[in-house]
Amino acid sequence: MTRAAVLGAGSWGTAFAKVLGDAGTDVTIWARRERVAAHIREYGVNNEYLPSTRLPERVTATSDPAEALKGADFVILSVPSQSLRGNLADWAPHIGPDATLVSLMKGIELGTTKRMSQVIVETAGVPADRVAVVSGPNLAPEIAAEQPAATVVACTDLDRATAVQNAITTRYFRPYTNTDVIGCELGGAVKNVIALAYGIATAMRLGDNIKAALITRGLAETTRLGVALGADPMTFAGLAGMGDLVGTCTSPLSRNRTFGEHLGRGETLEQAQASTRQTAEGVKSCLAIRDLARAHGVEMPITEQVERVCHEGVDPRVALTDLMSRDTKSE
Repeated sequence: MTRAAVLGAGSWGTAFAKVLGDAGTDVTIWARRERVAAHIREYGVNNEYLPSTRLPERVTATSDPAEALKGADFVILSVPSQSLRGNLADWAPHIGPDATLVSLMKGIELGTTKRMSQVIVETAGVPADRVAVVSGPNLAPEIAAEQPAATVVACTDLDRATAVQNAITTRYFRPYTNTDVIGCELGGAVKNVIALAYGIATAMRLGDNIKAALITRGLAETTRLGVALGADPMTFAGLAGMGDLVGTCTSPLSRNRTFGEHLGRGETLEQAQASTRQTAEGVKSCLAIRDLARAHGVEMPITEQVERVCHEGVDPRVALTDLMSRDTKSE
C-alpha cells in the first residue's frame, strides 16, 4: 500500500491529504500543534483550517515528524516557504532513501533567491530528480469541497511525475505532468506578487482594464524571468502559469489577493498581517523575486512596485502613478 506524509497541516496541506486519501493512498499529516493532530485523529476534521471538510478514513495525523515519515513513499512539503530550510533539516534523517519529495510551496527563499526545489535538494541531500512540484490554480477550499480542479506535477524524472500524478488523480482533481520544474515553480511564486497588486487595485476600485493589464503584464514579467533562468516559455501559458495567475488574482479565496486588498485600503503591512492571520507568500517572496530579477538583469516593474508598497511604505497611488508613467515601448 502506498503511503504519504504531508508535512504541514494548513489548508492546502490538508486539502492535498484529502486528495491523496480519496485516490487510495494512506496519509499521515504532520501538524506542528498536537491539538490539531488530535482533532484530526479523533474527528477526521482539521478544525483550524478546513472545519467543514471531512477527511477520508485513510488520513490520520501526528505531531511527531518521524512517525509521519515512517515508510512514506511520498513526502509532501506544505509549510511556509521561508521556514522550509529549517524544518527540512530536522526532517531529512527520517525520509526514506527512495521517497519522492513533493513541494506544494510557492515562494522564493529570502537571502539565497533559491526556488523551493533547490532548497529541498540542498537541505535534504537528495538528487533533483527525486523532487516534484505541484502548481496550478488550486484554491484549497474549493478542492476540499470537491469542486473540479486541475494542476501540474513537474519533475525532471517523468516517471516520478507520473507516479505522483497517479497518486492524486480523483474524479474532482485532474493532474498533468511536466518536466519544466523551473517554469512551474516561478509561475507559482510570481503569481502571488501579481495577486497582491490585483488586490490593491480591487480595493482602490480601479476598473477591469487595469486589472486585466496587471494579469497580462504580470505574466509577461514572469515569463521574462523564467526564460532567463532556463524555463520553457510555453509553461507560462498553461496551468502553472496563466491558470494559477488568473485563479489567484480573481478569487476572493486567494490569500494574496485578500492581503493586497487590505494594503489597497491604506492599511500598513502589520495591520494587513493582523487582519488576515494567514501566510501571504507574495509579501516576502516579492523581495527575493526582485533580487533574483536584478541579478539576471530582468525588468519586473509590477514586482518592484509591490515590494515598495509592502516593504518601503510607498502609497499604492504613488506606485500606480510610477507604473503608468514609465517610458512607453513595444509590447
